Amino acid sequence: MKVRESMTKPSEPDKVDAYMKKLKHPLAGIAQALREIILKTDPEIGEEIKWNAPAFFYTGELPLFNPKEYKRHIVVFNFYKQDCLRLVFPSGARVKDKSSLLEGEYSDGRRLALFRDMREVESRKATLQRLVKQWLATLDKG
Repeated sequence: MKVRESMTKPSEPDKVDAYMKKLKHPLAGIAQALREIILKTDPEIGEEIKWNAPAFFYTGELPLFNPKEYKRHIVVFNFYKQDCLRLVFPSGARVKDKSSLLEGEYSDGRRLALFRDMREVESRKATLQRLVKQWLATLDKG
């Protein structure tokens, strides 16, 4: 039996669509706009529900790794606060953000981007996409 040297991960947009239709959050429209921006950044970005929220990940081939390392996951929504949406970049410290979009210096390497209204979404769209592309460039695609 041949051992797979790399693996891919399929996107689950139907599950995310169902989640978004049921989402009861004052900024659900902003969440949808951010979702579309992230997905349009690169054709190899997929989505799923992880940690009870939409999560975005690299769908292409990667060498095998421990799934607890979350090497594929780029960004995850956090709907805890009602006055803003938090995008959690589990390994956001990988990218050098000179724009100050990413906040926090967490010991686990996580960084956050906060969005309060559609004006912020529009004014930060290019920066968000640039950071996602930078993150993708850091991947060891084997």
